[in-house]
Amino acid sequence: MSGKRDNTAKLDALLASVTEDILGGEALAEFQEHGLRVERILLELVRPDPIQPRRVLPERIYHAFHDNRLTPTQALRELVQMAQLAARQKGRPFDGLLDLLPNPDDEGDDEQKSPVSPEEALLRDLVNLAITIRDDGQVNPLTVVDVSQGVMRQFRIETGERRYWATWLLRDFIAGYTGDGMIPCIIIPAESYSPFRQAKENTARTSLSAIAMARQAALLLLTVHGYELPASSVTNDFYRQALDLHLRGKPEYAAEVLTAMGGISKMHFSRYKALLQLSDEALELADRHNLEERRLRCVIGLDSQYHTELVRQIIDLNLTSKQIREICESEKLPGEEVDVSSEKLSRTALQLARIARNSMNTSSKEVAQALLEQEKNPHLARAHIQTLRKLLDEAEQYLLED
Repeated sequence: MSGKRDNTAKLDALLASVTEDILGGEALAEFQEHGLRVERILLELVRPDPIQPRRVLPERIYHAFHDNRLTPTQALRELVQMAQLAARQKGRPFDGLLDLLPNPDDEGDDEQKSPVSPEEALLRDLVNLAITIRDDGQVNPLTVVDVSQGVMRQFRIETGERRYWATWLLRDFIAGYTGDGMIPCIIIPAESYSPFRQAKENTARTSLSAIAMARQAALLLLTVHGYELPASSVTNDFYRQALDLHLRGKPEYAAEVLTAMGGISKMHFSRYKALLQLSDEALELADRHNLEERRLRCVIGLDSQYHTELVRQIIDLNLTSKQIREICESEKLPGEEVDVSSEKLSRTALQLARIARNSMNTSSKEVAQALLEQEKNPHLARAHIQTLRKLLDEAEQYLLED
């Protein structure tokens, strides 16, 4: 126990020295003047920001966690199970988390043959970060907002959520953890919370997905237009409020907003914000698979009921922005109908007809695997096949009658 206390004391001293080195002299005086301090805080007292534009956890787990239906440990266990399922379907099952780390002795090229799923990639990155924290210590403190009420201490993460989850992973899922359950944090008073500081941290570190950039743009617009920011989990409709807001309505903040977004132009800012028009499922898919804005630009011009379908095709077929644009321009837009023999055919019927014409270009095994990949449930996949079989049988009967 004395060794652990000695390590804690050394870390506290290191944090103090690092703070003084980074914020020495006038900067340190200003740091202290604004009421900021560095402390080591019990991990259980820290919570992620529910409206953080960057989604570290998959959407389903995000909502369950922020609705207090999952503890941090349970949320990570859900993520591990999702990654294990995806890895098993790709033929590379793993048991221990350290199995996800690259093996320097393995000269195979399996990853190129079968790309990792978003869940595997996320978990692997968190494991890498956890091992770095274990071996080198927490070099970068989290930035947290003091939202304590009375004697109940509570802190909300402003920047550093990935480090938070990596620390939980290290503590509860990786053998050999010897820490004391504390995490170093720069503490900011509640009144000093800044979405702009959060945005700068997001864009300065690991690149945000296009969908996260859209949420970031929305959050900054809502802030400068005086909207109240909630302290609980939100749906996409919260961010969509920004679709009716513009920088020209707050010209005095325009430069600051664009700088916080990484110094982008007003045109790119508007393009990111426009992505919020995508349907909920399309937003989640595009975010998980980190689709670029240019590949989603044409999709928002379609009726929302077709967003998910096209986004799935972009992911499955790795379509380029040029191919996507050609699809959107060559096809009849949803809602339009084509007259054939005085009868009106739906877009779905035309798509099925094209599939039937090109059915020789695939195999039954590939169709089964594609259905299983999308539905994650063999019973649901079989139900779709049975429905399609019935539809085709009736179509064949219709042709015989003609």
